[in-house]
Amino acid sequence: MPPRKKKKVRIMKRIKKWLGGFGAFCHRIHERCSGPLEKPIVFANRFSLVLHALLSWAIYFIMEAVSRHSAVEAWSFMTESTAVFAYNSFMIFMSFMLVYLVRRRIFMRLLISFFWLVLGIINGTILASRVTPFTGQDLHLITDALDIVGNYMSPVQLILKIGGVALGIIVLVLLWKYAPKYQGRLCYPVNIAGLAAVIGLFAGTTKLCLEQRVLSTYFGNIAFAYEDYGLPYCFFCSLLATGMDKPYDYSEDTIKAIVDRDEEVLAEEDNDSEKPNIIMLQLETFFDPTTVEFLEFSEDPIPNFHRLMEEYSSGAFKVPSVGAGTANTEFECITGMNLRYFGPGEYPYKTILKETTCESVAYNLKDVGYATHAIHNNKATFYSRADVFKNLGFDTYTSKEYMDVSNTTENGWLKDEVLIEHILDCLDSTARQDFIYTISVQGHGEYPTEKVLEDPAIRVTGAETEEKNNQWEYYVNQLHEMDQFIADLIDALDAYGEDYVLVMYGDHLPTLGLTVEDVSNRYLFDTSYVIVDNIGLEKEDQTLCSYQIAAEVLDKVDIHTGTMMQFHQARRKTKWYLPDMELLQYDLLYGERYAYGMDGESPYETVDMQMGIHQPEIRNVVALDEMTYVFGENFTTATKVYVDDEYQSTTFINDHVLQLKKTVLEEDALIAVKQLAPGKARRVLSEGNTYSFRAQSEEEQSTDMQEGTGETA
Repeated sequence: MPPRKKKKVRIMKRIKKWLGGFGAFCHRIHERCSGPLEKPIVFANRFSLVLHALLSWAIYFIMEAVSRHSAVEAWSFMTESTAVFAYNSFMIFMSFMLVYLVRRRIFMRLLISFFWLVLGIINGTILASRVTPFTGQDLHLITDALDIVGNYMSPVQLILKIGGVALGIIVLVLLWKYAPKYQGRLCYPVNIAGLAAVIGLFAGTTKLCLEQRVLSTYFGNIAFAYEDYGLPYCFFCSLLATGMDKPYDYSEDTIKAIVDRDEEVLAEEDNDSEKPNIIMLQLETFFDPTTVEFLEFSEDPIPNFHRLMEEYSSGAFKVPSVGAGTANTEFECITGMNLRYFGPGEYPYKTILKETTCESVAYNLKDVGYATHAIHNNKATFYSRADVFKNLGFDTYTSKEYMDVSNTTENGWLKDEVLIEHILDCLDSTARQDFIYTISVQGHGEYPTEKVLEDPAIRVTGAETEEKNNQWEYYVNQLHEMDQFIADLIDALDAYGEDYVLVMYGDHLPTLGLTVEDVSNRYLFDTSYVIVDNIGLEKEDQTLCSYQIAAEVLDKVDIHTGTMMQFHQARRKTKWYLPDMELLQYDLLYGERYAYGMDGESPYETVDMQMGIHQPEIRNVVALDEMTYVFGENFTTATKVYVDDEYQSTTFINDHVLQLKKTVLEEDALIAVKQLAPGKARRVLSEGNTYSFRAQSEEEQSTDMQEGTGETA
């Protein structure tokens, strides 16, 4: 027998021997856990119930140890919050009751164990890169997470994670095939009755824990809630509890009273003076690093922002999340609605706003004659913005696909300075006043633990380890560049010559392990805001929540329109402000819309939103023997060529030239350029013109190539 074949036979014998031993082991466990075969009607013997109880306790301990990145902290949680620990273990124990409904009991036990352990591993992995734990709403963000996973994990880490999951699946498949089955008779009425009894006991335990305040249904801070109430309970709360519950005193009369009172307060405040352009700039992960008490800097990292805060209205800015959740700060700022009334960890961009329109500052300003624009130097489909912004009243949306992407940070995010030209493009695009909502991305993590800046503008010291210090130094230098971008933007707006109000704020703190003891204000949900203008607004310093900022800006320029905006302007300092806010936003999003009149119909319709201010345009096409060149303007790396509606592999040369390889063009072929969102789905964001190809002589080809080269020189 050939040596290679002998080796193959030996390997197969070893595998069969291992599977045989594994099967025998499983059979012994199976017999102990399933009870004597001569008593098949028994729901569960005592040994199997004890095994499930101990297994549940052990699995939950591992989950908490992985989530907290510390077995010691998991032990402290178990001993100090024993009732909560026992409750979550009971939830896992309840899932093990499914074992008694199937014959493949060994397989089912390990499948259930695999599910809970993977949940803990996912949560621990996410908490290593952000403060917000793994929630049910993250399942809506899987496609977004896959888009940016490379920014948070090295290829080796990614391979190990995928390999671990694949290995677990392989083990489960082997168990399904080789693990012994229960041979007794399954008495489903008895087994189902036993399962129902455990579920009923769990429901009663849940009610008792809520009544005794061992658990809570309201998570003011979801990160702290996971620490207090445990991963299984909080995860399923976030998965099942979405949207808003109907307030107990919700009625037409209550809503009418709120709306009428707001209109009465503001009735005499309107005036017809010329209104300025309004620009809101949400700065990714931007906050004042000098508030971190253990850090020291070679110089002020954000001197321009500090100067602006001294000269213009500014203050602390209370946001709904830490370390992540850009879209939720964005939602509050645009709509004036408070996320505390939604489900724990919910992203309205991924739930209600995919289904319906929502009153917003964009819709409100459209009603008084403004053109409305959104700009973001990241992908159009991230957080479903390309769909959601249509339901928030934006006329145009300029995303990364319409930008020059050559200038990026070391961790791959597009730098914010690119936003200036696109803000000016929005101002140029209409003769009306403009509302421009801009979302930056430069400050985004993950922050490298190795030293990647050889000669940083700001040197940072004081962190506990060299790796942490490298992260802080990298992040602070991104803030420093963002601070310079702010100064350049203001210079550009001043030079543009139109009246403007520019409000800037950070969306959340970075994911760098900060605790309340580390920051001078002892609070992790504060960033800063400043309202800059060239129309002489009076300086007024105060603390604002993100859901109040738009109403505050409109109030400063005497615009009093929109249900939520008027509510904040009239009622912010009243006794019933928060309860009435809950009633009003429930009515507008989930209720009968009494605020809009008797018919209950929303006056806001989905906008036919245009992607990008400038569209790609073909001017000429030159076909050579092996290459085809498409000449035009406004091309980006997202511009792709279609020939007779067939996608072509396209190489971006520059903003005036695209190249096609191995594309044969027939006379009168129709050539189109389209802006595509990244991904295999090839979602078309917008289309340019269509060009009818005409074959050319060599002389014409040479002339057009020279003209194309000269145009791009």
